[in-house]
Amino acid sequence: MARLRIATFNINGIRSRQAALLQWLEREAPDIVCLQELKAADSAFPADALREAGYSAIWHGQSAWNGVAILSKGEAPLESRRGLPGFEADTHSRYLEAAVGGLLVCCLYLPNGNPQPGPKFDYKLAWFDHLLEHAAKLLTSGHPVVLAGDFNVVPTDEDIYNPRSWLKDALLQPESRERYRRLLAQGWTDALRTHVGDERVYTFWDYFRRHWDTNSGLRIDHILLSPELAPRLRDAGVDRWVRGEPHASDHAPTWVELEMGAARKRVAKARG
Repeated sequence: MARLRIATFNINGIRSRQAALLQWLEREAPDIVCLQELKAADSAFPADALREAGYSAIWHGQSAWNGVAILSKGEAPLESRRGLPGFEADTHSRYLEAAVGGLLVCCLYLPNGNPQPGPKFDYKLAWFDHLLEHAAKLLTSGHPVVLAGDFNVVPTDEDIYNPRSWLKDALLQPESRERYRRLLAQGWTDALRTHVGDERVYTFWDYFRRHWDTNSGLRIDHILLSPELAPRLRDAGVDRWVRGEPHASDHAPTWVELEMGAARKRVAKARG
């Protein structure tokens, strides 16, 4: 059966970590990749280097901040949207959507929201509200959809090494978590949590207080699957080794594997 590996990775600066990105792509060979925090203008995106590595790409850059991209091995992503609908006043490069591999892939970088309370947290919640509205429409579109990216939300206390140290952080605020719960309640499946069950798994370790060395992490990078895709989930994990490399991003790539062939047969049989 054909398996499709989809990954999300907050690269935290694609220019300074291009070599690390290419190393990861060569070693793990994901089929589709969502990148966040490019921190580079469109003109600085390394499209040629990625093409040599076997990946087509679309990107939505921004100088020094934000920025998202979707990579695909072979088939080029067909862009369908950049920026959230109804939020045209937003000047940040945080959302990119494309058809690729028979799926609709949505790459997002949700605002951090710190410090809170304040305008940055208000912006985070407003952005999340627009995402909720758009995500609901995606579910009714009839397309198989993947929502992947850095959500900047720790869903529960089981997704962080020690919530007491982060109680005032925007990532753990009740308003942030409640919106994430509302997103899942629409019908999305949190693929990594579904696959690993109660296991402690993290995707982010900040650069302070030896948090990587002591595995003091957070789970804030998520891949959500629409109801049609959820039964196809066969594997999921975090490429932790990437975080342990020299000059690494503070995130590690998160990935899922979907069994596409089996799903198509099940759908065909059901319709028959």
